[in-house]
Parts: sequence; C-alpha cells; structure tokens
Amino acid sequence: MTAAPRGRGRYGEAVFRPEQAHEGERIDFGALAYDDITMARLRALGAGPGWRCLDVGAGTGTVSRRLLDEAGVTSVLAVDRDVRFLAGRPVPGLDVLEADITAPDFAPGRFGLVHARFVLMHLPERERLITALAGLVAPGGVLVLSDAVDLTSDRTPGTPYTVVMRAMWQGLRAAIGTDVSRVPSYPRLLRGAGLVRVAAEMQVPPLLPGSPISRFWADTWERSRAAMLATGLVDDDAVDAAVRYLDSDECAALSAGMLTAWGQKPGEARR
Repeated sequence: MTAAPRGRGRYGEAVFRPEQAHEGERIDFGALAYDDITMARLRALGAGPGWRCLDVGAGTGTVSRRLLDEAGVTSVLAVDRDVRFLAGRPVPGLDVLEADITAPDFAPGRFGLVHARFVLMHLPERERLITALAGLVAPGGVLVLSDAVDLTSDRTPGTPYTVVMRAMWQGLRAAIGTDVSRVPSYPRLLRGAGLVRVAAEMQVPPLLPGSPISRFWADTWERSRAAMLATGLVDDDAVDAAVRYLDSDECAALSAGMLTAWGQKPGEARR
C-alpha cells in the first residue's frame, strides 16, 4: 500500500493482522454472511465459462473458489498483500499473487471480471484506485466493488450495538484510515472511470444470535478494541456489553450494509 498518513497504520498491520490467532476464521464469518449475495450479483452480470477473473483483496479466497466451482469461470487470479490464507487452499484454475494493488506498477493483465470487496474502504486514493482497476477490465467486462455503509446515525436508537459500532468506525478511521462515508459515491466514480451500465444495490444481513455476521462483528470488535478505546467513546465494559447484546434475543439492530456497485467497460466482449 501507499505510505499511511502520519499517525496511521495499515490494515493487516495496525489491526487485523493475518498472523493473529483465528483471523482467517473472522474473515470466513464475513464470507458466510456476504458470499451468497456477492455470487448472485456476479452470476447475474454474466460471470461464467470463458471468463478470466481478478479477485482483489481475496482474503481466504471464498469468492475466488466459488467463481471456479459454481460459476465455472476459466480462471481466477486472487490478489492480496498477504496470501497465507490463499496459498494454503489451492484449487485448479486459481492463481495466487502477493501484491500491493496501490503500487504504480500493479498491472496483472486484463480480465472479464475485476472484483474487490471490503478493500477500497480501507485505502487512501480510492478515486485513483477505481480508475486503475477500471483499466484492468477487458472490453465488455465488468468492475464490481463492494464496501460497507454505516447505518447508524444520531437518530438511531441507542443500544450497546450502536454505541460500539460508532466507536469502531471512528477508531478504525483514526488507526488505519478506514472511511465508509464515501462508499455511496462509487456509482459516480465508476461512471467517471469511463464505465457504462453503472448500477448499485445494498444488502443488509440480519443480526441474529450466533449468526455469521454477528460472530464477525464480535471478532472484529475484539481485534479493533484498542482503536475503539482510543476514541474515548467506549470502555472495555461497553465493548463486552455489545458482544453480549449481539448474542441475545434482545438484539434489535441493523448491521452495516454492503453496497455493491458495478459498471461495464465499453467495447466488444473479450473476457
């Protein structure tokens, strides 16, 4: 990644370190919550036999493998800055590349599908990166971006969940530059990158006791606890209360939404 602003670290270093125990499991909880949604959209956009795909920030590779197994795409290049979770689960058609997508020389080729989920929200220069990713799309191909949208606000009823979620977003922004406030601008940025047939949708998985999304947030809070406490908005007791609330029948809250935006590269399809 590019140099972090002074005082900030980077995803995977300051927080969410891949070597931390059970980090792969935390990522997989998020995949269980969102992969069906992602795959439905990618297949609706035509991903299938003959397609070469690029999966950016591929994490544990669940989307990459489902593109191969379920959509029947020809190949997937799964890229991440740390590929330990990808390298340990090889499958035919899956190529793994350890790379920094913010590097000026990141140019792995042209693809019918370029997909990035929960990546750009953690990175500076997202406008430049969206333009760069659009440049990797082959004529007729699609760029698909998914990131989180915060659904808490000053008018959201106060619960242990909303208090801690607000602290999490503020803490992550201070610690690693995470910024979800600009995610709703993705359709405009895709259009500005020269793509056509731009559209977007948002999905919100239900918060149910023991559900993958609830376990994902509980684990995410634990791993970002120091950043959250540094905001002064919460203390350890508040974080612990929010974890208990998530796993209780009293939980009545909205998870962060996942906004997915996409656009097509003009030209005759060459995927």
